[in-house]
Amino acid sequence: MLRSYLLLAGLLIASFAIAQKSDYKPMKDTTGFKNKIDLMGKSTNTIESDFVQVKDLSMMSEKITSNGHFCFKKENLLRWEYTTPYKYMIVINKDKIVIKDEAKTTHYDMNSNKVFKEINDLMIASVQGNILKSGKFKVVFLESDKDYKLELYPLIKGMKESLKKINMYFDKGVTSVIRLEMEEPTGDSTKIEFMNKKLNAEIADAKFIVK
Repeated sequence: MLRSYLLLAGLLIASFAIAQKSDYKPMKDTTGFKNKIDLMGKSTNTIESDFVQVKDLSMMSEKITSNGHFCFKKENLLRWEYTTPYKYMIVINKDKIVIKDEAKTTHYDMNSNKVFKEINDLMIASVQGNILKSGKFKVVFLESDKDYKLELYPLIKGMKESLKKINMYFDKGVTSVIRLEMEEPTGDSTKIEFMNKKLNAEIADAKFIVK
C-alpha cells in the first residue's frame, strides 16, 4: 500500500528529466492564464504520452530513472504504466483502481480508500486543469519566455506531511501540462518529462480495463 501511494504521488508530480533553466517572474496576466486553463480542460478529451521519471532520493547517491506510457480519457479514466526498468501499472476506471505489479493484480474501491481517492482527485484535476479550483493549494503564478510555471503549496494538513511543493509547467499555448515536479519535506524529489504527446486521439475504453 505504501509503495502504491508513493508511486501515485509520483504521478502527480510528474516533472521532466532536467528542467531547462529559465528566469521566472510573476505572471503578468493570471486571469488570461486561468481562462486558457479552463479552455484546456474543456477541450481535452484524451491525452497519450511517453514519459521519463527521475527520482532523487536523499539516501541514495544515484538517481532512479524509469520509463513508461501514460493515457487519460474523460471521464476519470487513467492508465499509468512503467515499462523499464520494472513493470508496474496503475489504472483508474471511474471509482475503481487496479494496480498490477509483475504477476500480481490488486483491485481497490476508491470510495472506500481516502488516500487513493485524494490522489485520484489530484491526478485528474492536474490533467484537466481543475487543480487551481480545488482549494487545496496556495498557488504562485510565474512565467518565463519559454513557459508558464505554477508553484503549488499544499494547504491540507495530511498532504503537507508528505508533500512540500508541486511545480507544474505549461507551454505558452497552454495546451497541456508539459511537466511536473514534486518536492517532499525530506528533500526527496520526483521529476517526470512527457514526450511524444498526443491530444484528443482515439483511445479505446479497453485500455483502462485490467483483469
